[in-house]
Amino acid sequence: MDTNEIKQVLMDALGLDEVIVKGEGSHFQVIVVGAMFDGMSRVKQQQSVYAPLMEYIADNRIHALTIKAYTPEQWARDSKLGGF
Repeated sequence: MDTNEIKQVLMDALGLDEVIVKGEGSHFQVIVVGAMFDGMSRVKQQQSVYAPLMEYIADNRIHALTIKAYTPEQWARDSKLGGF
């Protein structure tokens, strides 16, 4: 599985504003930005991102996944701080 495939699955399933995927092999890091995360707990955010990827996790195409989820407002603020 490559980073573009993961990005496309998440964009199609969740209608996000932005998806950034890094990694190789079966270990990936994703940054997802969307209004849907507003008011969600961190656990709910991660569950919503895992859901469309479960097929790939189950067959081990994705072995490890690190998720950082942001609302557009949080992303606009935090990405300017240079922590990415």
